[in-house]
Amino acid sequence: MTQSAMSKTLNQIRLAFHDKIVIREGKQFVLTERGEELKRELPALILQLDNLYLPNSMEPSSCQRKFTFASSDYVAQAILPSITRNMEREAPNASIEYQLWQKDQLAELADTPLDLVSTMTKLIPENLHGKMMAEDQLVTVFRSSHSLSSSDMSVSSYCNARHILISGGGDKDSPVDTALSSIGKQRNIFAKVPFFQSAIELLLQTDTILTTPLHIAADFAQRYDLQIRALPITIEPQQYYLLWHAKHHHNSEHKWFRELCYPWLKKHLELTIRQGMKLLHANK
Repeated sequence: MTQSAMSKTLNQIRLAFHDKIVIREGKQFVLTERGEELKRELPALILQLDNLYLPNSMEPSSCQRKFTFASSDYVAQAILPSITRNMEREAPNASIEYQLWQKDQLAELADTPLDLVSTMTKLIPENLHGKMMAEDQLVTVFRSSHSLSSSDMSVSSYCNARHILISGGGDKDSPVDTALSSIGKQRNIFAKVPFFQSAIELLLQTDTILTTPLHIAADFAQRYDLQIRALPITIEPQQYYLLWHAKHHHNSEHKWFRELCYPWLKKHLELTIRQGMKLLHANK
């Protein structure tokens, strides 16, 4: 700095602190008491300011954050155990809270404490970030002793069948009712239940059918005596996303958590969709 620039800066400091800060004494300068205080306190403050410019890094082993994740009860049953197992190994002091997701919450994600959401969506609202995991289709599933297991499914037989709806975690088959309504048809609803597992138990004990994404139908069909059939109406495929609000995007702990969750969610979707396609073709 030039002498004139230094003099100008010193005058600004004196005005800001209402103190001379330094006093000329012969050919030297002597700090005032306020100047001595600043000399002691400023290095630590400047270091704190400098640290603000450092890259936001994170060691999972020292993370003590509670992460909040939302999706369906199926994800909680089928995928969450794998996520938490790896979370416990990498970040033993972190914790997780799982919430049942409702699709109408998507536009209000900024006002919720949620870190991550796994859901189906066509449009991603402004200020949300996301990664698509897979594309899936809706199918019907029923027990192997059902009367539909030995015949082709028509629009009429589909509508006349007794349907189970799953109310928890968002409506997984609302496009079906929209498509049926456009041709003057509607389903015969037998029961509404909040969870996938309860719907499967009903399928096994009653002559009912469930409309659900292929990957979920495939997972349950490999564990229970169930059959999968294509829908008799055309429904656009559904895209599955992992979403988070922009306010979390650059946070290192959040980045670690979403990068932990994403591979497990994507892997499960891709595997069960492949299995479902095999079962679907086998029942044609």
